[in-house]
Amino acid sequence: MRYPEFDPIAFALGPVQVRWYGLMYLLAFGLCFVLGGLRAERAGFSKEALADLVFYGVAGVVLGGRAGFVLVYGWEQFLADPLWLLRIWEGGMSFHGGLAGVVIAAWLWARRSGRGLLETTDFIAPLVPVGLGLGRIGNFVNTELPGRVTESFVGVHFPCWAVREHSLTCFGSFEAAARHVSSAYQAFAEGVALFVIMWAFSARGRSVGAVSGMFLLSYGCLRFATEFFRAPDAHLGLVAFNFLSMGQLLSLPMIVLGALLLGRRALPQSQ
Repeated sequence: MRYPEFDPIAFALGPVQVRWYGLMYLLAFGLCFVLGGLRAERAGFSKEALADLVFYGVAGVVLGGRAGFVLVYGWEQFLADPLWLLRIWEGGMSFHGGLAGVVIAAWLWARRSGRGLLETTDFIAPLVPVGLGLGRIGNFVNTELPGRVTESFVGVHFPCWAVREHSLTCFGSFEAAARHVSSAYQAFAEGVALFVIMWAFSARGRSVGAVSGMFLLSYGCLRFATEFFRAPDAHLGLVAFNFLSMGQLLSLPMIVLGALLLGRRALPQSQ
């Protein structure tokens, strides 16, 4: 089976091209605001505070995600074309950079509003999988994140242009070897599965920091597992022990920190 080829441009308004990848981010921010509204009253957040927090979160995701991708995955391309840093609609966002950006934004918002950082991240964490899942759908539409070669029945043949960095012998329209559709795997794991875990876990009263710990632990484990189906970045390869990808290496501290937070705070609050 061949990988479906999509037009990454959803529509054009004169000279302005609106891409599906960018629309996924807009949809994610909108859904986070709606879902945040369902949690706001119980968490003691006013609608004004929620809108303010979402604005801070958007800035953190975009600035941190793009900066993280450039610093970790695309430094050489940035040096050759500095304006590439600003073209986020072409794809190229790092979750770990976006996470750092959101944490910084949450800290700034928490200081301004008089709340604690962990209290703020506990509120944000169950909303994040929505953005992660939609972002991976954007990767799928852009034919990004090709998987590792497989002989299983789930493998598909990618267009040669999409795997040129991974397969120097790919000529013609489609690669002869089949690969995992890792973007779809990660969309399900990071979007659907993580959302269910976080929404269910946060439905009960938890000690401050427990929800944040569950997010770090769950995402770290899901990302670590699904990376085995995703081809490592061609210019980086496997970066540790000839076994771990950069995504897995960056997820390990999340797993450790999440387990530490959860181990101390996961018990339901006493009534």
